[in-house]
Amino acid sequence: MEATEETNPGKKKKTWRILILIVILGLAVNLVLPKLMDINQAVTVLRDMIWWLVLIAVITECMVYLSYGYSLKSVLEIQGHNLSVLECTAIFLSSYSFGIVAGGWIGSAATTFGLFARKGVRKSNSVVAGLLPSMLANIPLILIAIAGIVTLRISGHLSESQLIQYSIFILLLLLISFGYLIGLAFPKAAFKVVNWVLWNWNRFRGNPYDPEQTQLRLNILFNAWKQMGKGNWVRPLLGTIGYYGFDVLTMYLIFLAAGYKINLGILFAGYGLPLLLAKMAFIVPGGLGVIETSMAALFTSLAVPKDIAVVVILGYRLISFWIPILVGFLVYFLINRKQARETAVSTDQTL
Repeated sequence: MEATEETNPGKKKKTWRILILIVILGLAVNLVLPKLMDINQAVTVLRDMIWWLVLIAVITECMVYLSYGYSLKSVLEIQGHNLSVLECTAIFLSSYSFGIVAGGWIGSAATTFGLFARKGVRKSNSVVAGLLPSMLANIPLILIAIAGIVTLRISGHLSESQLIQYSIFILLLLLISFGYLIGLAFPKAAFKVVNWVLWNWNRFRGNPYDPEQTQLRLNILFNAWKQMGKGNWVRPLLGTIGYYGFDVLTMYLIFLAAGYKINLGILFAGYGLPLLLAKMAFIVPGGLGVIETSMAALFTSLAVPKDIAVVVILGYRLISFWIPILVGFLVYFLINRKQARETAVSTDQTL
């Protein structure tokens, strides 16, 4: 207990520092991007916005998170747990927010694991729910990125070196997402590789490391994938397709609201490639700065008016990034408060 009391304040301080850093970076990005456009023209774009389309964009962004909640629910149902889509969505929102400030997708998966465990989900199944949907979600992202690469290549906006670079990114993402399938055939070799990586990573960070836990989690992941056979993978994958499908639809609707009917190929390029870059730059929380600047560069290079591009990007990131983060922290607070209340009631009944 003493060790826990000593380490928790340090973790909280670190989380708050990262959160403050994210806010500062966000303010910097949102101050720099408007300098790329004429303020008078930006005001004109905002004045002429079709706001009912913006409202629909907000609704489609809600569908983004509900889709991921559906994916989580589907994974848990395969393993014998029955949580509602709303419960799974609330847990995803909370874990997404904490993943931004505490370790990226690893922190997100850890938060998902903890919240599901509180719901009575077995530890092994919580680990699977924290990891499997995020891996499946890379499939639609890669397809959108490939569509964007083809568009850039055909239009002559992609050099040979850039083509090679993006191809390497896609291969790495595929390897990270589905390399463990190779481990199904060669489990001992897979453990050696993962163990070596995690041992060096924890040594670099000065953290303790337990290889037995690594072996246990690998076995859980391999068994979970085996359970995805006989078509069980379809529903979780459909949820992740909805996750990115509704998200790209949100950006398309904001373009329409700004009075610009964007070509779908250009949309896929300006949307998919920056998100792919953000996946690779995982040390940057939420792809902050990477997504905004690369989107602006790509859209303007593809003849999208600069003022419309910047207004759309800022609006999209507000709806898809900043508001969900705030909602996620609020949901996490409410979940904790509800859990504390239920614990207090059960304690009183026991007494």
